[in-house]
Amino acid sequence: MRSAGLKFSDDGNVAWDQIWGSFCDLAMAGGPPHKGMLLEPGSAGEIEAEPKRYVEVVAEICRGVSMVTGLVADQSGDPGWVRVGCDSHGMAEWLERAITMENVSTRCDETILELPAAPDFRLEKEIKNVITVIAKTCHYWTSHMWPAQYREIAKLFVKMDSVSPLVRPDLTGNTDRQRPLREAMMASIGERTGLRVAERVYRGWLGVECATVRAAVWTMRGMVASNVLARREGTVLFIAVNPETDPTGEITVETLARVHGFARRRIET
Repeated sequence: MRSAGLKFSDDGNVAWDQIWGSFCDLAMAGGPPHKGMLLEPGSAGEIEAEPKRYVEVVAEICRGVSMVTGLVADQSGDPGWVRVGCDSHGMAEWLERAITMENVSTRCDETILELPAAPDFRLEKEIKNVITVIAKTCHYWTSHMWPAQYREIAKLFVKMDSVSPLVRPDLTGNTDRQRPLREAMMASIGERTGLRVAERVYRGWLGVECATVRAAVWTMRGMVASNVLARREGTVLFIAVNPETDPTGEITVETLARVHGFARRRIET
């Protein structure tokens, strides 16, 4: 699917529900991610500097999300986020995984999904990115699955969490706070997999260089299927860093080592 151009209604607003005729495969299914690089929420300082513009961005994202999904969206109590009410906890968790793999920041709490917002978001770029990714993922949830599958997915998430709770990126702390854990994970990853750590640094994420796009896609999907959030930018695989839910990084590193071994054998054969 090529990037859809904006269409405007008679009142001058973007007709968000009229600009897509189809959607490409989800990154979850092996397709290219919607964003080439991670789209992150605005910081408190950025929002305080441009409060009026931030309110405008949030309002437009909420309007677009409601138009394309039928879900209720409003401003989050936390700066930088828009809240979307989902039909179930299973739906919210599935969307969280799918949207993360599209390289758009997201958070989930019970039936509430949160999407990023910032005062520098542009209508034709970042605002459109957020609305497109929720339109794309909700389309697959509502149009490509049945209620029986919703129930099975919800049960699967409960079962997975009983074995090892989902490791999400820590999006609340800063990179300095995460540095000791990041450095410990880097050393362990190098020793156990031989993978080289990528230079780009994101809050809550650690990147490792994969040999090919195919290897990055396969490993990303394996990580998420193992209850560790992951995403990719080209051949760089990003894995979750969270000092609260995985304080030593062992869950994430162990999962990466196992999945990387499977991926290498599968791709080489």
